[in-house]
Amino acid sequence: MFDTMTITKIVAAICAPLLVFLLGSWAVESIYHVGAEGKGDAGTQAYLIDTGAASAPADAAAAGPDFATLLASADPAKGEKVFSKCKACHSLEAGKNKVGPTLYGVVGRGVDTVPGYAYSGKIEAVAKVWTPENLNKFLENPKKFAPGTKMGFAGLKKATDRANVVAYLQTIKG
Repeated sequence: MFDTMTITKIVAAICAPLLVFLLGSWAVESIYHVGAEGKGDAGTQAYLIDTGAASAPADAAAAGPDFATLLASADPAKGEKVFSKCKACHSLEAGKNKVGPTLYGVVGRGVDTVPGYAYSGKIEAVAKVWTPENLNKFLENPKKFAPGTKMGFAGLKKATDRANVVAYLQTIKG
């Protein structure tokens, strides 16, 4: 029925893909090995990503000056330039709300107190007054400071930018 050459071809046709699959599997496992002998908790991590958390500065002095120190030396003129990111949604005119509430006299003002603006109530749960410290925390990461807030801004990552903006906002009052 079949001669020896045909049987050899059929067996080779079955074994060749199997061999390719086994070699590929071995190569991938060598590169992306998951095992209990690696770092991590009992082999649940495929690879370790160093986030630098272990090497973070242990003392506050190594982390830089605190916000009060930065605010004391802040430049309102630089804050006005950084505030340009806020102008699309916030006004500095008394009583003029945009997408966000007016920021006229915001420093020292009660949270969620601008008439005519529909607040979410999420900020009120974490702060009562817009102190410079609360503004700093909010401007750093609004969603982290007040989860569920309507503010869609990602935040200002540089502490000096936040201090300059707060210093600028302190000059905007009646």
